[in-house]
Amino acid sequence: MDVKALLRDHPAWLDHLESVEGPDLVLPADLMSELLRLAVPHEDVGPVLAARPERGTGAWWLAERCVRSLVSTMGDLDGPPPFVPLPELGPYFYVYVHLAALPHTRAYHRRLGVPEEVSFATFTDLGRNMAVHRKRHGAPGLHAPHWFMLHARGLLYALGRLQFNRATLGRAAGEAVRAAGLPGGPGASSLGVHVPDFLGPLTPGECDASFARARRFFPRHFPDGKPVVMTCGSWLLNDDLARRLPDDANIVAFQRRFQLFDRFDDSEMLAYVYGAGAANPAALPRRTRLEGAVADHVEAGGTCHGGIGWLPF
Repeated sequence: MDVKALLRDHPAWLDHLESVEGPDLVLPADLMSELLRLAVPHEDVGPVLAARPERGTGAWWLAERCVRSLVSTMGDLDGPPPFVPLPELGPYFYVYVHLAALPHTRAYHRRLGVPEEVSFATFTDLGRNMAVHRKRHGAPGLHAPHWFMLHARGLLYALGRLQFNRATLGRAAGEAVRAAGLPGGPGASSLGVHVPDFLGPLTPGECDASFARARRFFPRHFPDGKPVVMTCGSWLLNDDLARRLPDDANIVAFQRRFQLFDRFDDSEMLAYVYGAGAANPAALPRRTRLEGAVADHVEAGGTCHGGIGWLPF
């Protein structure tokens, strides 16, 4: 397969891949054990093994350069061009890219003194996002392969129920923080907050523990540039949901942590909640309080949007 022809609509990315230098592509010696350690769903293990790229092919060339792209920007807040969907290479191409990159990320974690349990929890997001892809689409694959670039480049860490990534404030967030009187603004150090799927209820206690861990973890392992705030942009911060859910709902408690300053259209909001069951918005299931609240919201003509907010570090 001519992979360069596949990338003709992404010339900047192709130029980057052709110019980047770095390690040769090396896949895990015990591939099956590595897949199981990374929580790859059992139904995907066999197909992933069967999809192993062959040395000397276009897929091998591209995977090697994707790994070099990740390694060459390890720890840098300014990242390389994001990975783009390449369905022609099969559902597991980027799984192999990240498998080959993880030894380099592990070495980076060790240099920083990141505990093994944090590295392990962070990397299992690979398998989790394969489960998310199946939930969303009813088919195998890796959900949003560009998302795992944050993990592979040593920017994102799983700390209990929540995940946090090193970042800087954009214009809107920086201005909102400055208007609130905090010593920061656009470009200031920050953390992004993320709520992974398949990790159980979003209870206040679990969130408290995660935020407390983040406030210890990042100054210890990244002493330069202490974050000013933590930000979150998510469908979970849809303020309309707070009016439809009970006051004791976990999502309502999560929303109350943040100072909201903006919203954004989120066409995937229903997919987050219902997975493949969101295909027919007129017949959304109501199996939980959340599903009922979202279905009521849509039925009343509410928009699918997310909120953006911040809280002090």
